[in-house]
Amino acid sequence: MNQNRHFNLLARVLHWSMALAITIMLFVGAAMVVSLRYREQLLDLHRPLGLAILLLAIVRLANRLRHAPPPLPADLPRIQVWAAKASHWLLYALMLAMPLIGWGMLSAGAYPVVLFNGVNLPAILPHSPVLYGFLRPLHGVLAYLLFFTVLGHLGAALFHAWVRRDGVFEQMAKGG
Repeated sequence: MNQNRHFNLLARVLHWSMALAITIMLFVGAAMVVSLRYREQLLDLHRPLGLAILLLAIVRLANRLRHAPPPLPADLPRIQVWAAKASHWLLYALMLAMPLIGWGMLSAGAYPVVLFNGVNLPAILPHSPVLYGFLRPLHGVLAYLLFFTVLGHLGAALFHAWVRRDGVFEQMAKGG
């Protein structure tokens, strides 16, 4: 078992970078839904940010598989241990799935996946209105799931920091 008291530096940098990127992405996504005036500019931000999150998630997952996280407190109730592990794996799944589904959705809709200045990603799915019609609402539903999972994660972090004061928050907040 890993006896480190803190996550490694790369894990901490990726965590906080992705926390910022995902928070921005959730606001950009919500704004895209309601704004006609700024929709194009928001889309121009949404696509490269989604790709950045995908790439960071791959690096983060590789780092996570290489470096076990610090142990949770021994007195943490079993249901909370299960919830912590399940929610972390759900976050990883969503950080990988959301950008891929968005990319696939645009591919299926025969829309170019423009990153910037004419740099386009290749299509990852064939043009299919049926597939596009499935992926578009799925992307939205998973965005809500990501939002609520992030809120739960934040709530748990604050619970550990302010109520339990058991050092779990500090494992990601401070170096060791």
